Amino acid sequence: MNRWIWRIALGGGILAVGGFMVAASGIVPIKASSGHWRITEWVLRFGMKRSMATHSLTIKVPENLADRSLVKKGAGYYEVGCRSCHGEPGKPLPRIAAHMTPTPPDLVQRVRESDAKKLFYVVKHGVKFTGMPSWPAPQRDDEVWAMVAFLLEYPALDSAAYRQLAGRDEVSGVAVDPNQSASRELLAIVQSCVPCHGRDGRGREIDMMPALAGQRGPYLRKALEAYASGRRHSGMMEPVAGRLTPEVIAEVAVYYSRLPPATNPPVRDLSASPEARQRGELIATQGVREQKVPACFECHSPSARRGKPEYPQLAGQPAGYLELQLTLFREGRRGGTDHAHLMEPIAARLKPEQARDVAAYFSSLAQPIAPGTAP
Repeated sequence: MNRWIWRIALGGGILAVGGFMVAASGIVPIKASSGHWRITEWVLRFGMKRSMATHSLTIKVPENLADRSLVKKGAGYYEVGCRSCHGEPGKPLPRIAAHMTPTPPDLVQRVRESDAKKLFYVVKHGVKFTGMPSWPAPQRDDEVWAMVAFLLEYPALDSAAYRQLAGRDEVSGVAVDPNQSASRELLAIVQSCVPCHGRDGRGREIDMMPALAGQRGPYLRKALEAYASGRRHSGMMEPVAGRLTPEVIAEVAVYYSRLPPATNPPVRDLSASPEARQRGELIATQGVREQKVPACFECHSPSARRGKPEYPQLAGQPAGYLELQLTLFREGRRGGTDHAHLMEPIAARLKPEQARDVAAYFSSLAQPIAPGTAP
């Protein structure tokens, strides 16, 4: 028995030394143009599949993955951050991506072979030795689930359906107001905002994305600066804002602050009852004294006593977006500007159902037209 153990150990040692000598000789090609050897590709793919299956076992899948707003949100992320490598339904792989080793996989086949847990694991953590990065903001599982919701629908999409879902057809209609001093770079940035925030800045009926039109310019500038520095967490917004210069950030903030908001926004949270909005109104206007929650209007109404230009206007924003921000504040996953720390203890004192009520109330209000906003 001992003889066999020694033989196995000796064989393993010889293989290890041989492998090191082969690597040290430099004869193994690393050029992407040569592709992988078949055995190498098989081993890597087999190991990846087994790793995904093992590490995704304990992941809990949300119940709302079929929500159309969540799917649209994921489609917007995909359009801006993923299409350049993975392409789109019905179209060839982008030329640069086609020369990568390994090439980005056929998503139709890969999604069909996978499930929500495995997709979440790969989107959040990426894959070593490929071009697949991890999600830039590991705090934001909600963003990763939006991508998963979209990917689950990907195999059923054709090119036209994808363009509609991702807002591609709206991009061509974007034009910068001639009354605004604008650069070509600003127009390109605004076009990249369309898949999530709409051509007019009022959103694309995505309940979890904010409307930017008519929002306070100083707030928008500070928010973009926080995204760019990584102080406000978002796997989508951090890379977008991070490539902008301070001058362009200021231009983008001014541009959206001058767009006219929706004058009569619909009540976006159709599931909220009138009683829920009434409860939300009490919180917004009076606060909850026994929970040490101040009135939201102290800082977030047009006539706020403690308001600052860097504080956002909440009226007319989607209920899902507002509730999500309160959840992120409560769980310490949002980050933000120098004023974000003021919201964290307040959000922590609100019960989840109270956050939902106050979000529904603000969503039902018409957004005030800010000074300097185009009529």
